[in-house]
Amino acid sequence: MKKFYNVAILGATGAVGRTMIKVLEERDFPIDQIKLLASPRSAGQELEYYGMKYKVEPVSPEAFEDVDIALFSAGGSTSKQWAPIAVEKGAVVVDNSSAWRMDENVPLVVPEVNPEDVKWHKGIIANPNCSTIQMVVALNPIHKAKKIKRIIVSTYQAVSGAGAKAIKDLEEETRARLEGKYYYPEALPAHIAFNVIPHIDVFQDNLYTKEEMKMVNETRKIMHAPDIKISATCARVPVFNGHSESVTVETEEPITVEEARKLLSEAPGVVVEDDPFNNVYPMPIEVDGKDDVFVGRIREDLAFDNGLSMWVVADNLRKGAATNAVQIAELLIKYDLIKK
Repeated sequence: MKKFYNVAILGATGAVGRTMIKVLEERDFPIDQIKLLASPRSAGQELEYYGMKYKVEPVSPEAFEDVDIALFSAGGSTSKQWAPIAVEKGAVVVDNSSAWRMDENVPLVVPEVNPEDVKWHKGIIANPNCSTIQMVVALNPIHKAKKIKRIIVSTYQAVSGAGAKAIKDLEEETRARLEGKYYYPEALPAHIAFNVIPHIDVFQDNLYTKEEMKMVNETRKIMHAPDIKISATCARVPVFNGHSESVTVETEEPITVEEARKLLSEAPGVVVEDDPFNNVYPMPIEVDGKDDVFVGRIREDLAFDNGLSMWVVADNLRKGAATNAVQIAELLIKYDLIKK
């Protein structure tokens, strides 16, 4: 086993890419050399890692020479083009796009839920959708104890999940409206300031959006539970960072609130904040910059016989993307899956 590894980040100038750099530094990832890559349009910028400035290089086949681990966060079409090239050069790719998630030959991994799946990778490991990641981290302890048969989820997703332009949309439109001016968003399908948009990604023939179907299909794959019935509604809210979810599950066996709190409080990557009478519950503004999944408002559901409802919040740029990817890279080292 090597002690230090050469790491490349493709999409380094984006919000997730920049967060990946920060997370690698915070977690003291054993890096020998780091390469920051982007499209030719974004290349040439300088970014810092451990106080040193690195120039962002344009992506090319040669850029992946001698790279052990490549963290991708540059969109599906880019991943389809460059991931096979990176693998051919000898790198293991951890991809944050949707390009490979449902490929039967590609593991879809959340380290707190299905870490062993990294062992059957063939060069590419997929990082799940941000809203899926936080939900399965919270639900896996319940599923292992009582077996979940049904999930109803509504998401309240921050604009950072739609990228830097969407963050700008919220800033600029909020300012404009407070000044009595007009602004129409550039990156979002409708007004975002003081509004809620029940539309993330494109609508499918079944009238669910692609984002909603990601939650359905990815959850089943990650949890190895193809028979779970799942219905999702995903909305964009005027929050800068941090996704919130209202989740209701139906289990095969009864589960009490006390049992659920105990299971969740002992689960890896989960923090329980559940004292509603004293206004203690997770909120996106308070989880910003944190890596755990926060759960509160745990209560027996009134619609299902064996029902449980909860409120789940996480930083979508970190646990929902960058941190989960780095954790996958840590698993590659733990299981000695980098052979160069």
